[in-house]
Amino acid sequence: MIVLPGDGIGPEITAATQAVLRAASDRFDLGLVMEEHDVGHASLARHGTTVRPELLDLAKAADGLMLGPTATFDFKDEAKGQINPSKFFRKELDLFANIRPARTYPGLAAPVEDFDLVVVRENTEGFYADRNMAEGSGELLVTPDVVVSLRRITRACCERIADAACRLALRRRKRVTVVHKANVLKLGDGMFLDICRETVGRYPGIEMDEVIVDAMMAHAVRHPGRYDVIVTTNMFGDILSDLTAELSGSLGLGGSLNAGSTYAMAQAAHGSAPDIAGQDVANPYSLVLSAALLLDWHGERHQAKRFGEAARAIEAGIARLIADGNVTRDVGGSLGTAAAGAALAAEITRPT
Repeated sequence: MIVLPGDGIGPEITAATQAVLRAASDRFDLGLVMEEHDVGHASLARHGTTVRPELLDLAKAADGLMLGPTATFDFKDEAKGQINPSKFFRKELDLFANIRPARTYPGLAAPVEDFDLVVVRENTEGFYADRNMAEGSGELLVTPDVVVSLRRITRACCERIADAACRLALRRRKRVTVVHKANVLKLGDGMFLDICRETVGRYPGIEMDEVIVDAMMAHAVRHPGRYDVIVTTNMFGDILSDLTAELSGSLGLGGSLNAGSTYAMAQAAHGSAPDIAGQDVANPYSLVLSAALLLDWHGERHQAKRFGEAARAIEAGIARLIADGNVTRDVGGSLGTAAAGAALAAEITRPT
C-alpha cells in the first residue's frame, strides 16, 4: 500500500491509521506493507511539486493507495508545481466512484434517528472545473465581471456510477435513491435520471426512488433511516455526503473510498484542519474507516475474505470504542489522535 500523509493533521491521523492497519494485518494475516511518500506542502518544499510524477506509477503497481488530507486550497498554480493531489489521483487513476458511508452509533448522541446509508457520488465530471476538461479549466473568465462554469455529464459516466450503486445495493438492503435536479437541469440531470432508471431495471429485486436534491437535504435531516444507497452526480454528492457524515455525530466518522475499475484510494472525508495540526486532538477515524473500505474493496476484488473480515473488525472496534466513550473529544471522549489509534489497534487484537 502506498501511503501519502498529506498536510495539516494528515501526518497525525495517517500514523494512527497505520497503527490500526498493522494490528489488523497481524490478526488477519493480511501481509500489509505500507510504503510512505511525501505529498502536498512537504513534497513541494522538497521536490518542487506537490505530487511527483513517479507516484502515479507507484500507485498503479500497489494494491491500494491511502491519501491523507491535503491543503488543496493552497494549491492554485500547477505551473508552479501546485497540483491538487486528490484531483490528480482521482483523474489519473479514473476513480469514478466516491463511496461515502454514514451511520449512527450506539452511545453517540446524534441529532436525528438511527440510520445506515451510503452515498455513491460520481467522481470524475460534473461542475468540478479541474476534472471535466481534457485541457484547461471548466471555468471561463469571460470578462472581469462574468464567469461561466461548464458542467460535463456523459452517458458512460452515468452508466458506470449507476451500476456501482446497484452492485452495492445488492450487498445491502436493495434500495437505490437517485438524487437529481432534472426539473431544472433538464438535459444533464435528465439523462442521469433516465440512465439510473435503465440501470436499476437490469437488477431484479432492487427498488428505486427519485428525489430532487433540495428536497433530499430536508429528507436526509428529517428521516435518514429510510435510505440505503444514494446515487448522485459529483457536486450534489459532495455536499450530501458531508451532511450525512455530520448527522452521524461527526465528520470525523465519515469514511471515503475513491474506487475505479482497477484502482482505489482511501481518503478521509474532511480537510487538513491546519488550525489544530500538531495538537494531537484530531479524530483519526475518518481515515481509518476509509482504509477499512479499501481493505474490503481489495478483498472483494481478489476474493480474499480475510480482508473483508479485517474491515468489519475495524468498523466493529470503532463502534465498541464509541459506545465506551474511549474516543476523541469530538465524539464524546478525551483521547488524543495517537491514543485513539492505539486504542483501536488494541481493540482489534483483543481476544474475543
